[in-house]
Amino acid sequence: MADSQRVKSFVCIALFSICLLQCNPIAFAILDPVDFLALQSIRKSLDDMPGSNYFASWDFTSDPCNFAGVYCDSDKVIALNLGDPRAGAPGLTGRIDPAVGKLSALAELSVVPGRIFGALPQSISQLKSLRFLAVSRNFISGQIPASLGELRNLRTLDLSYNLFAGAIPTAIGTLPELSNVILCHNRLSGSVPPFASQTLTRLDLKHNDLSGSLAPNSLPPSLQYLSLSWNRLTGPVDGLLNRLGQLNYLDLSMNQLTGTIPGRVFTYPITNLQLQRNMFSGRVQPDGQVSISTIDLSYNRLSGEISPLFSTVQSLYLNNNRFTGQVPGSFVDRLLAANIQILYLQHNFLTGIQINPTAEIPVSSSLCLQYNCMVPPLQTPCPLKAGKQKTRPTAQCNEWRG
Repeated sequence: MADSQRVKSFVCIALFSICLLQCNPIAFAILDPVDFLALQSIRKSLDDMPGSNYFASWDFTSDPCNFAGVYCDSDKVIALNLGDPRAGAPGLTGRIDPAVGKLSALAELSVVPGRIFGALPQSISQLKSLRFLAVSRNFISGQIPASLGELRNLRTLDLSYNLFAGAIPTAIGTLPELSNVILCHNRLSGSVPPFASQTLTRLDLKHNDLSGSLAPNSLPPSLQYLSLSWNRLTGPVDGLLNRLGQLNYLDLSMNQLTGTIPGRVFTYPITNLQLQRNMFSGRVQPDGQVSISTIDLSYNRLSGEISPLFSTVQSLYLNNNRFTGQVPGSFVDRLLAANIQILYLQHNFLTGIQINPTAEIPVSSSLCLQYNCMVPPLQTPCPLKAGKQKTRPTAQCNEWRG
């Protein structure tokens, strides 16, 4: 905008403000002209998708603080929620205008799911009061601006379900107040940066292309929710997991993680533990009776006997490993009492289970034993992926014992 145009805009805003004050001098505070112009630019770069009526209230001949999604304190915009927040409502299309960085008092910026494309404006880093940034389920591309590391008051960063590529900026990990980082379902690559915030409770980076290993001290012990599944992470995580005693959800599945699974993890207040499809190895020995309702350790390289401490798990997936020996009797007791819903033990090297061949498995329970070093004492339906072979070839069993 040329200087003359900018002057004209400010004059128009001033005259408009005087008119409003004369008509209703106590109705509202007049919005800062800089914020007024920023909202105009934002509006010009976005449109309602078919079926959305979000911008119907954005009439710039009236008070912008009464616009849908605009919240003011005195003469400044402090929150901007772009789009109709109702579930299933169509979102917006277009681009986020860099003028958003002019809303100097903005503490909250969110965009509902829609078809917004282009890059995330670098100017967002000018919003030094920003605490909440959520722009998920759109088509925003390019790299995550490293300048977001200048938002020292940021607590929630949600850029999930977009088309972001490149590395997660190391500067984001240095933000001291972060509590929620949700960057899942993008195309991010490189390593997981260390996070310094001691108030970080949720870290969700699943469904990206992240690689490298995780240092034992790279994540804070304040974490309660950690999801890193569907990446290409490697190396051991036992040192890291031993420090995360407040976890109530852990999903590291679909990676290439190695080493042992620490027994302490099974005593955490977790409701759902997903470690399947990695390369974890060695024995698995919980430090105490397990109260986690769902545990999936399938498709790893775990070995040794199955601990009876797992018999209190409602849904237990230990299939496609290298477990040996007898299935503990406590599993049978709880299975027949319908306290176990799923017990998948197929594709291991197990040699027996003490269960009456005439026993009836409760209809609410599912047991699969096929392809072990034993003839299953009773026939139970197994998932299709288990194959049709009931027993592992004797040569394989002898070789494993040898």
